Amino acid sequence: MTTDPTAPRLLTIAVLTFRRPRDLDAVLPLLVDQARGVRALGVEARVLVVDNDAGGSGRERVEAAALAAAGTRDGVTVDYVVEATPGIASARNRALAESGDSDLLVFIDDDERPSEDWLRSLVALQAETGTAAVVGPVRSEYEVEPEPFIVEGRFFVRRRLATGTSVDVAATNNLLLDLGEVRRQGLAFDVALGQLGGEDTLFTRSLVAGGGTILWCAEAIVTDVVPAKRVTRRWVVQRAYSSGNGWSLTSVMLSARGASRLLTRLRLSAKGAVRVVGGLGRYAVGTVTRPLGRRSLGQRARGIRTMARGAGMVAGAWGAGYREYGRVDG
Repeated sequence: MTTDPTAPRLLTIAVLTFRRPRDLDAVLPLLVDQARGVRALGVEARVLVVDNDAGGSGRERVEAAALAAAGTRDGVTVDYVVEATPGIASARNRALAESGDSDLLVFIDDDERPSEDWLRSLVALQAETGTAAVVGPVRSEYEVEPEPFIVEGRFFVRRRLATGTSVDVAATNNLLLDLGEVRRQGLAFDVALGQLGGEDTLFTRSLVAGGGTILWCAEAIVTDVVPAKRVTRRWVVQRAYSSGNGWSLTSVMLSARGASRLLTRLRLSAKGAVRVVGGLGRYAVGTVTRPLGRRSLGQRARGIRTMARGAGMVAGAWGAGYREYGRVDG
């Protein structure tokens, strides 16, 4: 952690991985280029790979990338560590622990590809505002073309906001953190949620609850490469369930114990039930209007998505967790 105001700020780009050698081959050179690109902003960046495979299957790939990155005049450090404890929360906590000398930490997934101005945009907005965190958009590309049900159901449609918009929750697949604020609040990822999902939701909501601000940066785009196994009806519906489930689980965890927590459970249950009923109604409308083709299909698909999210909310309100799909260990 830098103390000299004239010294470069230190930044760690953390990429978590689990038995995805081809993704490491693709993303590491891009991250090295990103690290070089922020030097003009007074930031010295390094790449950190946290391998959640106890066998260290990614070591050879990372060491080759590290050798290539260091063998140039403007070399970039690429470090590799193994986090043997299963679960993405443990891997994220290892990234925090390995970034003790850094001022900033950026999380990106191994199956994502950063846009040209990704890191510069995140760093510039944080430097300008002093915000506790900056989050950017994720867009999807697919190994196989999604079927109409998935397209019309908008299962992979993500939010889009103007740069500088304040948000109260963020995923950690495209997130910059001011580690000074993280340390001030004593935050870490909850390992109890590492296999269930929602650890990033709890972390970022806790950051905001502790007085931090998360700002949106529309220019900091990463592309999510979606494998064929995730472009299925089963996967996207389970993902919608998991999303609602994680929101309720973390809402209960953030609420005060006693009567306040009970009221939180009841409120979440009611909201989830409304979603289930609304989704069922939408599905029914789509079924009745089936001759209308894609418009009808969209109603049915979005109805199923809404029902799944609502059911997840009700279950999560009473402590029933669900292992999140699409994780580093999944």
